[in-house]
Amino acid sequence: MCAGCAMAAASAATGFRTWLQTHSFGWLTPRRMRSLTIAAMCAAGLVSTIGFSGSTPPGAHTNRTTASASASRAYRR
Repeated sequence: MCAGCAMAAASAATGFRTWLQTHSFGWLTPRRMRSLTIAAMCAAGLVSTIGFSGSTPPGAHTNRTTASASASRAYRR
């Protein structure tokens, strides 16, 4: 996981917790708030780790670059 993904996930979980806290739900006791905070942080960590790969799969352009580099070397000879 990259640092940017980790920071985005943590800020999203913190924002969710703040949103819950400011709406003053009657069922939201301190113990439930703590449980929801832990669950939100775990979910955010899993989504940012497993849900987003963070890298682009190699495409056909890598083969063309290699082919053109070897072709240019052959041309220079």
